[in-house]
Amino acid sequence: MFAILAAASCAKADVILVATLTNAAENPPTTPTTSGGAPRTSFGFATFDLNNAMTAMTFTATITGIDITGTQSADPNDNLIAAHIHASPTVTPTTNAGVVWGFFGNPFNDNNPNDVVITPFATGVGFTISGKWDAPEGNGTTLAAQLPNILNGHAYINFHTTQFGGGEIRGNIVATPEPSTMALLGSAIVAIGVSIRRRRFAA
Repeated sequence: MFAILAAASCAKADVILVATLTNAAENPPTTPTTSGGAPRTSFGFATFDLNNAMTAMTFTATITGIDITGTQSADPNDNLIAAHIHASPTVTPTTNAGVVWGFFGNPFNDNNPNDVVITPFATGVGFTISGKWDAPEGNGTTLAAQLPNILNGHAYINFHTTQFGGGEIRGNIVATPEPSTMALLGSAIVAIGVSIRRRRFAA
């Protein structure tokens, strides 16, 4: 039993992180409106994959209610102007930090090479965006230098709009159990259960 669990826990795989982006997570929180004053909604979800060597981090974010092209809605308030990862050792869900890696607008750091792929929604306002933070990239820093912040919950992803230049939706980046280890743990648990049942029947 212990050998099975040890094998599962020692399995090597990428580190998976996630972020849920909301208006309430901004500091201060935001209340988006149209240019006419009517309420509007924006939110998103992002996943991050830090490779086993910890030399690159890919991400994909799906954002609803923010205009990536400037033509998805007639209202200028929801236009995306920039998107970044922010981090520092002192970041908490209620404190801000500088940009450590930009992937849309200014600063733009996904440039060695440029891995950004943008897919606007076919209908409605929103998009999916993906990119890759490679080892040489960073806004006056590197991925290696920011790993302690990212892995310890001291980083967030932020999408900035015309209405909210400081950020309209934000999500703290947190680790989650990666799929292959969870699958191995699940297999281990099943194997233990089978072993216990066999012993009961044998008795």
